[in-house]
Amino acid sequence: MTINDLLFYLSAFLFCCGLLIVFTKKNAIMVLMGIELMLNAANLNLVVFNHQQSGLDGQLTALFVILVAVCEAAVGIAIVLRVYQYYQTAVPDQVSELKEHD
Repeated sequence: MTINDLLFYLSAFLFCCGLLIVFTKKNAIMVLMGIELMLNAANLNLVVFNHQQSGLDGQLTALFVILVAVCEAAVGIAIVLRVYQYYQTAVPDQVSELKEHD
């Protein structure tokens, strides 16, 4: 078993942990953290694939995924904070309506 195989198993484990967090946690912040964990597992796979082959394609794609993850986290946290200000909860199931009644 090589180091690349171990990294693939680690990536699969991280992805499964992130998926478990997304499916089981009810807090919106925890769901965002699970999504970030899944993106990091995908990045680990990209870097390992890049190590096996020559070129910078995997590293550039991983850099792009990190950039998208940062933007997703910033927008997601802004939305969660705005919803929390209005509904006083961070649990998505307790938000019953998305617009105000006049």
